[in-house]
Amino acid sequence: MVELDGYDANNYEPQSFDTIPSGDYDAVITESELKDTKAGDGQYLKLTLQILSGEYANRKLWDILNLKNKNPKAVEIAKGTLSSICRAVEVMTPKDSSDLHNKPLLIAVGVEAASGGYNEKNKIVGYRKLPVGMSPAAVKAEATDTPPSDDIPF
Repeated sequence: MVELDGYDANNYEPQSFDTIPSGDYDAVITESELKDTKAGDGQYLKLTLQILSGEYANRKLWDILNLKNKNPKAVEIAKGTLSSICRAVEVMTPKDSSDLHNKPLLIAVGVEAASGGYNEKNKIVGYRKLPVGMSPAAVKAEATDTPPSDDIPF
Protein backbone atom coordinates (compact mmCIF):
# COMPACT_ATOMS: atom_id res chain seq x y z
CA MET A 1 0.00 0.00 0.00
CA VAL A 2 1.21 3.52 -0.84
CA GLU A 3 0.07 6.56 1.15
CA LEU A 4 -1.25 9.25 -1.21
CA ASP A 5 -1.22 11.96 1.45
CA GLY A 6 -4.28 14.01 0.52
CA TYR A 7 -4.10 13.61 -3.26
CA ASP A 8 -7.22 15.11 -4.93
CA ALA A 9 -7.90 14.03 -8.54
CA ASN A 10 -10.16 17.07 -8.93
CA ASN A 11 -7.03 19.24 -9.09
CA TYR A 12 -5.55 17.54 -12.17
CA GLU A 13 -6.61 16.88 -15.74
CA PRO A 14 -6.77 13.16 -16.55
CA GLN A 15 -4.00 11.75 -18.71
CA SER A 16 -5.10 11.33 -22.33
CA PHE A 17 -3.97 8.54 -24.58
CA ASP A 18 -6.01 9.67 -27.59
CA THR A 19 -4.01 10.09 -30.77
CA ILE A 20 -2.84 13.56 -31.69
CA PRO A 21 -3.14 14.83 -35.27
CA SER A 22 -0.37 14.14 -37.77
CA GLY A 23 2.09 17.00 -37.97
CA ASP A 24 5.33 18.48 -36.70
CA TYR A 25 5.82 19.10 -32.99
CA ASP A 26 8.69 20.54 -30.97
CA ALA A 27 9.75 18.03 -28.35
CA VAL A 28 12.55 16.64 -26.23
CA ILE A 29 13.64 13.13 -25.37
CA THR A 30 13.07 12.82 -21.62
CA GLU A 31 13.94 9.16 -21.05
CA SER A 32 15.67 6.29 -22.77
CA GLU A 33 16.07 2.66 -21.85
CA LEU A 34 17.73 -0.32 -23.50
CA LYS A 35 15.38 -3.30 -23.28
CA ASP A 36 15.51 -6.93 -24.38
CA THR A 37 13.09 -8.07 -27.08
CA LYS A 38 10.29 -10.43 -26.02
CA ALA A 39 12.02 -13.25 -27.89
CA GLY A 40 15.26 -12.48 -26.03
CA ASP A 41 17.29 -12.43 -29.23
CA GLY A 42 17.83 -8.68 -29.50
CA GLN A 43 17.63 -5.31 -27.83
CA TYR A 44 15.85 -2.06 -28.55
CA LEU A 45 16.21 1.50 -27.35
CA LYS A 46 12.89 2.77 -26.01
CA LEU A 47 12.64 6.57 -26.16
CA THR A 48 10.12 8.72 -24.30
CA LEU A 49 9.49 12.11 -25.89
CA GLN A 50 7.54 15.05 -24.52
CA ILE A 51 5.92 17.74 -26.66
CA LEU A 52 6.98 21.19 -25.52
CA SER A 53 4.32 23.60 -26.72
CA GLY A 54 0.96 24.16 -28.30
CA GLU A 55 -2.31 22.35 -27.73
CA TYR A 56 -0.52 19.06 -27.01
CA ALA A 57 2.18 20.43 -24.68
CA ASN A 58 3.33 17.85 -22.13
CA ARG A 59 1.93 14.88 -24.11
CA LYS A 60 4.29 11.96 -24.26
CA LEU A 61 5.06 9.78 -27.25
CA TRP A 62 7.33 6.76 -27.55
CA ASP A 63 9.64 5.40 -30.20
CA ILE A 64 11.52 2.11 -30.40
CA LEU A 65 14.84 1.64 -32.19
CA ASN A 66 15.81 -1.99 -32.85
CA LEU A 67 19.55 -1.55 -32.36
CA LYS A 68 20.28 -5.28 -31.94
CA ASN A 69 18.04 -7.55 -33.98
CA LYS A 70 18.41 -10.68 -36.09
CA ASN A 71 16.83 -8.75 -38.96
CA PRO A 72 19.61 -6.57 -40.44
CA LYS A 73 17.05 -4.28 -42.12
CA ALA A 74 15.51 -3.45 -38.71
CA VAL A 75 18.97 -2.57 -37.37
CA GLU A 76 19.73 -0.43 -40.45
CA ILE A 77 16.45 1.49 -40.00
CA ALA A 78 17.14 2.00 -36.28
CA LYS A 79 20.67 3.28 -36.91
CA GLY A 80 19.35 5.67 -39.57
CA THR A 81 16.71 6.95 -37.17
CA LEU A 82 19.33 7.39 -34.45
CA SER A 83 21.45 9.35 -36.92
CA SER A 84 18.47 11.66 -37.59
CA ILE A 85 18.04 12.20 -33.85
CA CYS A 86 21.75 12.92 -33.34
CA ARG A 87 21.74 15.46 -36.16
CA ALA A 88 18.55 17.08 -34.88
CA VAL A 89 20.00 17.64 -31.41
CA GLU A 90 23.55 18.28 -32.69
CA VAL A 91 25.17 15.45 -30.73
CA MET A 92 26.97 13.45 -33.40
CA THR A 93 28.88 11.04 -31.12
CA PRO A 94 26.81 10.37 -28.00
CA LYS A 95 28.52 8.33 -25.30
CA ASP A 96 25.14 7.00 -24.18
CA SER A 97 21.49 7.71 -24.88
CA SER A 98 21.21 10.22 -22.03
CA ASP A 99 23.39 12.57 -24.11
CA LEU A 100 20.29 13.02 -26.31
CA HIS A 101 17.97 13.96 -23.44
CA ASN A 102 16.42 17.42 -22.93
CA LYS A 103 17.61 18.84 -26.24
CA PRO A 104 14.82 20.33 -28.36
CA LEU A 105 14.09 18.86 -31.77
CA LEU A 106 11.24 18.69 -34.24
CA ILE A 107 9.36 15.41 -34.53
CA ALA A 108 7.07 14.42 -37.39
CA VAL A 109 4.13 12.48 -35.99
CA GLY A 110 1.82 10.27 -38.01
CA VAL A 111 -1.28 8.27 -37.17
CA GLU A 112 -1.19 4.51 -37.74
CA ALA A 113 -4.61 3.09 -38.58
CA ALA A 114 -6.34 0.66 -36.24
CA SER A 115 -5.70 -2.99 -37.08
CA GLY A 116 -5.76 -6.44 -35.56
CA GLY A 117 -8.03 -5.41 -32.70
CA TYR A 118 -5.81 -2.47 -31.71
CA ASN A 119 -6.93 1.17 -31.79
CA GLU A 120 -5.20 3.72 -33.99
CA LYS A 121 -1.97 5.04 -32.54
CA ASN A 122 0.63 7.71 -33.07
CA LYS A 123 3.95 6.91 -34.65
CA ILE A 124 6.99 9.15 -34.88
CA VAL A 125 7.93 9.14 -38.55
CA GLY A 126 10.84 11.58 -38.53
CA TYR A 127 13.23 13.75 -36.54
CA ARG A 128 14.64 17.10 -37.62
CA LYS A 129 16.50 20.05 -36.24
CA LEU A 130 14.35 22.94 -35.08
CA PRO A 131 13.85 25.51 -37.88
CA VAL A 132 16.48 28.22 -38.20
CA GLY A 133 15.60 31.16 -36.01
CA MET A 134 13.57 29.08 -33.56
CA SER A 135 15.86 28.88 -30.55
CA PRO A 136 15.16 26.56 -27.63
CA ALA A 137 14.21 29.62 -25.58
CA ALA A 138 11.70 30.63 -28.28
CA VAL A 139 10.25 27.13 -28.27
CA LYS A 140 9.77 27.31 -24.51
CA ALA A 141 8.27 30.81 -24.74
CA GLU A 142 5.76 29.71 -27.39
CA ALA A 143 4.15 27.16 -25.07
CA THR A 144 0.45 27.85 -24.79
CA ASP A 145 -0.23 25.33 -22.05
CA THR A 146 1.59 24.65 -18.81
CA PRO A 147 5.32 24.02 -19.18
CA PRO A 148 6.56 20.42 -19.25
CA SER A 149 6.33 18.64 -15.92
CA ASP A 150 10.07 18.07 -15.80
CA ASP A 151 12.28 21.11 -15.41
CA ILE A 152 13.99 20.93 -18.79
CA PRO A 153 17.25 22.91 -18.93
CA PHE A 154 17.86 24.96 -22.07
